[in-house]
Amino acid sequence: MIKSLYTSATGMTAMSENVNVISNNLANVSTTGFKRSVAEFQDLLYQTTRVPGTETPQGSQEPAGIQVGVGTKLAAVAKDFTQGDLTQTNNNLDVAIQGRGFFQITQPDGTIAYTRSGNFQMDNSGQIVTVGGAPLNPSVRIPSNATSVTISNSGAVSVLQPGSVTPAVVGQIELADFVNPAGLTSQGGNLYNQTAASGTPLIGMPGTQEFGQLNQGFTETSNVNVVTELTNLILAQRAYEMNSKGITTSDQMMQTATALKT
Repeated sequence: MIKSLYTSATGMTAMSENVNVISNNLANVSTTGFKRSVAEFQDLLYQTTRVPGTETPQGSQEPAGIQVGVGTKLAAVAKDFTQGDLTQTNNNLDVAIQGRGFFQITQPDGTIAYTRSGNFQMDNSGQIVTVGGAPLNPSVRIPSNATSVTISNSGAVSVLQPGSVTPAVVGQIELADFVNPAGLTSQGGNLYNQTAASGTPLIGMPGTQEFGQLNQGFTETSNVNVVTELTNLILAQRAYEMNSKGITTSDQMMQTATALKT
């Protein structure tokens, strides 16, 4: 009976972590470019009393063995990078990626982070930056006298200036992609970091090869489906309750066994 106590405890721990993951998804349902996380579980090692195929005293073989599992564990929390819906904002500096790819962002220490959040702004020097103030890489600056800003599907940034009827190209937005985007690590602020699991970034122009195209005046919404997450939350709660019932049942059985000795 002691085994069942620990087995049920692993189930409660796993479901508690699952609720944490789901809660974070729901908390970020309105976060631009957010990608939902998915908790993945594995069963633990089995205690084997009898191996299948064991020879019996009569010379035959046991068709099935005896293996008892000892619970479950959280194996991974993977990111789901499916496309989110595009919402029109009519803001000239809002850009959504339709398809694969990440914007490249220069961090204060000079390293590059990656994001799907394209709700950009300008700093006091006209440089296009994230809402946190980190600039795009390659850097793009908008002249102070620009009367309009246009970002093409291929990432070319052009402006119209007084006295000119021809737009001038002032920069190019490039995208990065990874063989395994799920291997990226989240650092907060809608940013991801490269890891050995993600592989090295492949850099390219939007709309070329397998890179998605850009849509000016749009942002990509979170890919969190509230109905799905609430359903998963209820399932996790029920699984937690069932595992707690296993502990209660094991405790009652031990009480009964103890009472027999008195």
